[in-house]
Amino acid sequence: MRASQPENSRLDAADLRILAVLAVDGRIPVTELANRVGLSKTPCQTRMKRLQEDGFIQGFRAVLDPARLGRAHVAFVEVRLSDTREPALRAFNEAARAVPEIEQCHMIAGAFDYLLKVRSTDISDYRRVLGEVISRLPHVAATSTHVSMEAVKDENSIR
Repeated sequence: MRASQPENSRLDAADLRILAVLAVDGRIPVTELANRVGLSKTPCQTRMKRLQEDGFIQGFRAVLDPARLGRAHVAFVEVRLSDTREPALRAFNEAARAVPEIEQCHMIAGAFDYLLKVRSTDISDYRRVLGEVISRLPHVAATSTHVSMEAVKDENSIR
């Protein structure tokens, strides 16, 4: 039996150039994008629409400065659950999605069950979020915190 091809095998060089430019500047005018990737405007627009419909482009958003918004403190939290059966995982996932301070939540294969990226105003605010919110999420048995001292690289795009 032949293994299936990866999703990105449907992309050609022009598609990849479009995605690379949009990853850096999602607000670029289509005319300028077309010039930068070596296409005329209409084919570029057609490709962008297809890339969106096929899910390669999931959306466009503003990248905000957390420090200017008073949310510069970053902590990574290892979470161990008391129950890892599917209903418990679903309950934890749903509850974690509802916490605004949890910027990212990843299920982990390893010594703990989840890794959370938590943003808060400062260490006191983080302590409140940990004690009053994260520790009370469904099935949380234990947590361990790692405070970020500096973001050396922080990107949400593939280039």
